[in-house]
This record gives sequence, C-alpha cells and structure tokens, in this order.
Amino acid sequence: MNPVQDPAAAPEPHGSPPSAEPHPIPVAVSGVTKRFGTVRALGGVTLEFPAGQVTALMGENGAGKSTLLKILTGDHQPTEGAVVVNGKPLALDSPARARAAGIRIIPQEPEIIPHVSVAENVYAGALPRTRGRLLDRAGLNRRIKADLDRLGFAHVLDPALLGSQLTPAQRQLVEIMRALTGGTTARLIAFDEPTSSLSEHEVDALFTLIRRLRDEGIAIVYVSHRMREIFQLADRIAVLRDGSLVGVQDAGATHEGELVRRMVGRDLSAAFVRQRVAVERLVLDVQDLTTDDVTGISLQVRAGEVVGLAGLIGAGRSELALALAGDAPIHSGSVTLDGTPLRSGRPGEVIRAGLGLAPEERKAQALFLRQSIKDNTSLVVLDRLRRFRFVRRAAERRLAQEYTDRLRVRAPSIDHEVGKLSGGNQQKVVLARWLARKPKVLVLDEPTRGIDVGAKSEIYRIIADLAAQGVALLVISSELPELLGLADRVVVMQGGRITGELDRGDATEESILQLAMADDIVGPAPGASS
Repeated sequence: MNPVQDPAAAPEPHGSPPSAEPHPIPVAVSGVTKRFGTVRALGGVTLEFPAGQVTALMGENGAGKSTLLKILTGDHQPTEGAVVVNGKPLALDSPARARAAGIRIIPQEPEIIPHVSVAENVYAGALPRTRGRLLDRAGLNRRIKADLDRLGFAHVLDPALLGSQLTPAQRQLVEIMRALTGGTTARLIAFDEPTSSLSEHEVDALFTLIRRLRDEGIAIVYVSHRMREIFQLADRIAVLRDGSLVGVQDAGATHEGELVRRMVGRDLSAAFVRQRVAVERLVLDVQDLTTDDVTGISLQVRAGEVVGLAGLIGAGRSELALALAGDAPIHSGSVTLDGTPLRSGRPGEVIRAGLGLAPEERKAQALFLRQSIKDNTSLVVLDRLRRFRFVRRAAERRLAQEYTDRLRVRAPSIDHEVGKLSGGNQQKVVLARWLARKPKVLVLDEPTRGIDVGAKSEIYRIIADLAAQGVALLVISSELPELLGLADRVVVMQGGRITGELDRGDATEESILQLAMADDIVGPAPGASS
C-alpha cells in the first residue's frame, strides 16, 4: 500500500469544497452519557475534535471508546448530552445522518462484500443506474477511475478485483475510499485500530495519508492500543476509563508510563516479571521441518520455557504454527512432542498428544462467535466430558466456570455469547479452552493483538503461570518489547527460514530487527547463538 507518493502535490481527497469557512471545532460531544439498561457505558463525556489535528482516543477494552465512536456515527444515540457539529447540537439518529454531517469511520474490520468488485464495494448503496434502473457499468468505471486517480490509489487498488481477493491493506483502502467519496465534505474521520493487519510499509503509507487529511483541515480520531503509533501520529491524546474522560493532553507533554496509569489506574511496569523455570526436559522438538511456506525449520522448547518467535509480516511464523498444530501439510522433517512423533495433517492427534494453538485470527480461526463462553471453552475437552456418548452438562458447566473464573473473563455468565465480549475477554476464552485441556505445549500467535494494556497485563500473567506449571510455550508476536519481556530465547524468521536465535541477555530490538531483515541469510546469522 503506497497511496501517496508526494503528499504536497496530492489532489483534494474528499467530496465537494465546503460552502463556508470551516469551524475550528467541527465536531464535539457535550455531556454525553450512554446507558444500556442498568449498565453505564459512558458518563458525561465532553470532548472536542479540532480541525486539522489527530486526536488519539485511548483506554482499555470496555472503557467506552467503541460506544463513543458509535454515537458519533449515529449507530447509538446518547441517553443524555449531544453531538455538536459546527457549534450546534445535532441529532444523529442514523448512520446516514452522521454521514450527511461529514462524519466517517474506518472500522477495525472492514465490511467488504466478497462477491462484488472493488468499485461496487466503494459505492455500495449509491451505485450509478441507467434509466432502466440497471447498473450503469460505464458510469461506475468512470467514477471509480476518477476517484482512484484523485486519491492516489490507482497503482495499488484494481477496481475490478473482487472483495474476496483483497489483502488486508486493500480492504482498508476500500473503507477509506468510502469515507472520502460522496457529495458531502468529510469533517471528521475516525480510524479504529487501522494497522492491526498491515505490514510496516503499509502502516507508513497509511500514516502519510492520515497526515495529509489532517493538513487539509479534517479532524482525525485515531484509536489504537499501540503506544509507538500514538506518539508517531497524534497531536493530542484523550483517555477514557470506565466510561469517563480521564483527561486530554498534548502528545508531546506526556509519556507511555503516564498514559498507562491513566488508562488502568495503576502502574504496569512489572507486567513482564515472572519466575524463571529451569527445566531441562525437552517437550517440543522440531527438526528440519519443510512445508509449502517454511523451509528447514529446527527449534526446541523445554518444559517451563517461553520461546519467542519474531519476524516481519510474511516471515512464515503463523504458517509454522499451523504446521505444528497439524493444520498444514508437512513435506519433510519431523515434529516430536514429549518423545512422540506427530503426523502431518492430524489436528485431533496433535491435540490429544498435548499441543494447543491459539491462532492470530481468533474470531475467524478459533471462536464460534454466536456460541456461549461455555461451549467455546469446552470444545477441545468434550471427549473427557462424555459418558456413554453423552456430554455431562453439569461437569461441562463446572469446567467452563472454573477456567473463566481463573482467567477473570468479564461476562455476565458462561452462557454469554462470545461475539459480544471485548477482544481481551475473547482471547481469555481461547486460553481457557486450552488450559482446560492441560496442554504440554501451547503456541500463542499474536496473543495480545487488538487488546488494551490492562488486558495485556493479565495475558502476561497467564503466560507466566503456565510456564511456572511446566508448560512449554512458543509465543509469536510482532511487538518486540513484548517478546523481549516474555521470552527466555527469541528465534527470528525471515522468508520462511530461521535466520538466528538470541538468548534473553543478548536480545534487543535492534538485534532482532537485523535478523528479521536478513533475507539473504540461510540458517543462523553470523554472531547469533544457535
């Protein structure tokens, strides 16, 4: 994704020009409270979004960020208070009213129609029609070509591609085009965790675009749990906690530690502290493993050890995890779990042998979102809960309750639908499932992706507890401070191969990145421990 080659020379990216001088505070919320029954999601929030500035909106999952965004976009109406547009209260009683007022949102998970083209996705609901009410394809093609050229996306987005063929970055671009096309000028654009599926290069390009929109006078709201992004991009930072606005600060006048304390009400400086467990028993032994995506992988994980797996997007880390879990065919090499060879393509056999995988895409690959916490937790232990082919329901409930209590899953009951939980609580349900299985090896792929700092601290505690119990852990993460804090050793991949291994005392962000970018290296890099 490289939509902007020369930001200074870029054409106007949005709608028709405003008819009057833009208001310095185009959008604000005043005294906004939102209740769902007896639950207060927001309480008296007053917050301005100045034109030409990036306002970062931060807080734990459940702090009220999503509710505030939905009020801005007309999906929810406030119980008390109002949205103020150009200095006047405005009833945003539908998404259409919010869009007409110039308010847009780029959601964390773009809503793409898989079986229609990029052009049809961009203008869904406003497609050009012939007099006979048929789709005007010639008019659609002219319109999408003009907008692609105007936005600078022509070289990175093919309008004929189907929604199902788009990369995560291209899906984001489709959402951005939706926000920046139409008859009304965008006053405010909100980005909700936009980089969670993007490569580093694509993130840089997205930031260039956001800065360009900011410089053109649009108010930007940026929601992210990634501190580095916040300090790269934001002009000001607003923090929500438990539905209330804790405060607003200039980004240059605060630091990460202070933000964390504001978000969670406590210091998380000891989040990575854990008791090291020195156990020599080899649990996972991978020798010269080759699949369609990885080549010659050899690594070992011992009982009670946390091994970090680092690398840039496309390095093959997730593909290796799927192969270990039996979900991808192995062409050569071997995987041995506690002395037992594992066969390729046998996920059930792998689970029974004692290996569990919490995949990166928990919603798509791990959870049944419309099923309960109980059903999701007990999924891999039903064989242990059966008697005469019938599941013992009382035992299932006790087991689900035990592990959701242990992991502090915040929900009304174990019958609550998983899809309605926050990202952090959904991840805890995935972990509860594997804890109930009592694995010997647990592979965690991006275990804190899209999770707030408070929930991250709890995930780190769970990892530390599992290591203390003798579980062998392989943790894949794109957040280098996380790997450096958690791992006893860091194995680095690039291009489907291992390029080096670093002991805890030798690992730094710089040394990991050097190995992660060493795409000309086959086998351990010079100077790296083996």
